[in-house]
Amino acid sequence: MARIIAVANQKGGVGKTTTAVNLAAALAAAKRKVLLVDFDPQGNATMASGVDKREAVPNGCAVLLEEAPIEQAIVATEAHYDLLPGNGDLTAAELKLMDALAREHRLKEQLAKVADRYQTILIDCPPTLHLLTLNALTAADGLLIPVQCEYFALEGLSSLLDTVRAVRQRLNPNLEIEGLLRTMYDVRNNLGNEVSAQLTQHFGDKVLRSIIPRNVRLAEAPSHGQPIHLYDRSSRGALAYTGLAGELIRRERNLAAAGGTTAAEAAAEPAAPAPPVVPEDSGALLKAPAANHQE
Repeated sequence: MARIIAVANQKGGVGKTTTAVNLAAALAAAKRKVLLVDFDPQGNATMASGVDKREAVPNGCAVLLEEAPIEQAIVATEAHYDLLPGNGDLTAAELKLMDALAREHRLKEQLAKVADRYQTILIDCPPTLHLLTLNALTAADGLLIPVQCEYFALEGLSSLLDTVRAVRQRLNPNLEIEGLLRTMYDVRNNLGNEVSAQLTQHFGDKVLRSIIPRNVRLAEAPSHGQPIHLYDRSSRGALAYTGLAGELIRRERNLAAAGGTTAAEAAAEPAAPAPPVVPEDSGALLKAPAANHQE
């Protein structure tokens, strides 16, 4: 069975879609069987994967509304991962599901039909905390949170953590924080260094060791419809996502080893409710940073 990871942050512009696409490509390059679910109506992950979102029929909307089987909507990509495309139709699907029964479980039910085909399923969530994101969090085993190291990014993080608590209580008690990923990081920025230190202080080992730097080639890749591993494999961005893929694989293996099982056995066994990993004083993250920071 696949481990399902939602990539989410209600703050836009933090590298969420960039992370979903390039992590999928890096895991595929490591010979993992990967499905990327584009659950954002903007369809950016679909376009960055080399698939035209306007011609993707059927797509995630049809699957969510049970108008087409998920197997029929999944397409292969040049980067060797599979993709469930998304586009603006997802907004219509969200509206149509408002009055549906068990509406938060639709994605979970659909992914269960193909989970045995993959080792990892990544869900690129929209930058909101509405029904689409709730579906993703209900389906997920883990939540990967890209965080840009700036003050306003922490505001979005605080709201997301409140949502995680609510989802645990009502919809998915097994949801855990996969990790916080520092993105668009510039070591020359003093404010970024301070925010990074605050994240580590509050979240400890939930802050991933991998750091995604600001990188021009990484920013250029989506305009060519390619993950960075196809566009420029030797770039700093590609190397960073290769390191992230390796870190997540090692964490998964360590988790399985700690439980005295293999990774396959761990995935097959029902998971126990995850212990709380969100600090109750997460609001303290919003403490105003010191003044007079220089770039």
